[in-house]
Amino acid sequence: MSVDRRTFTAGLSATAAAALASCGAPTQPANTGKIRLGYTNTVSFLGAFIAKDAGAFERHGLQVDLTLVALNSTIPSALVGGSLEIGGVTPPVLLAAIEGGLDIVVIAGAAVNDIRKKGAGVLARTGLDIKTAPDFVGKRVGVPGLGAYMHVMFRRWLKDKGVDDSKVNFVEVPLAQASDVLRAGNVDAVLVGEPFFSRVISAKTGYLVSPFFTEMRDGLYQMYYGANRSWAEAHRKEIAAFRAALAEATTFLAANPDESRAILGRATHLAPEITATSVLPTLSLDVTPEDVNYWADTLIDQHAIKARPDAARLIFK
Repeated sequence: MSVDRRTFTAGLSATAAAALASCGAPTQPANTGKIRLGYTNTVSFLGAFIAKDAGAFERHGLQVDLTLVALNSTIPSALVGGSLEIGGVTPPVLLAAIEGGLDIVVIAGAAVNDIRKKGAGVLARTGLDIKTAPDFVGKRVGVPGLGAYMHVMFRRWLKDKGVDDSKVNFVEVPLAQASDVLRAGNVDAVLVGEPFFSRVISAKTGYLVSPFFTEMRDGLYQMYYGANRSWAEAHRKEIAAFRAALAEATTFLAANPDESRAILGRATHLAPEITATSVLPTLSLDVTPEDVNYWADTLIDQHAIKARPDAARLIFK
């Protein structure tokens, strides 16, 4: 597996540290170990960005190194192979990996679909005349991962609109390259979320055709935090600390949207004028069997998997 990785070294913001410290974190944590957390460059990971930037992981005794991964579909094999301890995995990628024989569990949720927010969707290349779902037939559409969250949901949206998605050409395009590939004319449209959604709009390389996620199920998880089952069983203390740090970050996000945008900028290396208009995610920790089964049924309908997994066993307790 070829993984593009870097260690996240954004500086600690005094404002963030003070605000997050007020969430009731322990002052004398035990040193419970080092965790390599794999993430893709999307706003779904803002909880982890905040927990790292404002010191919540450290206060809970964790040394977390954030490792950038170009494509979400490579994270399950990295978890099983031991190059990552925890990884953010879209539900479709995770369920496909499990059916393929990888023993990965969900240890926490990340971001959920919020139909009141319009920070993601399908953007067409400026100059084209794509307005409705049928206009995508025969077009080349960039997705941040074949079989991942956005790709699956877009296929569902096309089907709901009466469009045969097999007549749409899908290619993988990392989120950070969305604006560039549109400008170069390599694709006709891209599926993209924040913070790169606002970047494409600002650069005028693309225009919004549909924020189709607003037509999908409200509260549906966009991202799970997963781990190899054997690692999870041996590191329950670390998982509890990881969840506690994410809970603090969720509280911080709700109370400090401006500082959260600043943290997003430091994590993604985007200019303040881009993150200033980014739609912030809705975060939630507790994944339910119902959420897993909804995803499983959607993937079965798309012939991506053959059967539901045991959702209760998949969610680590």
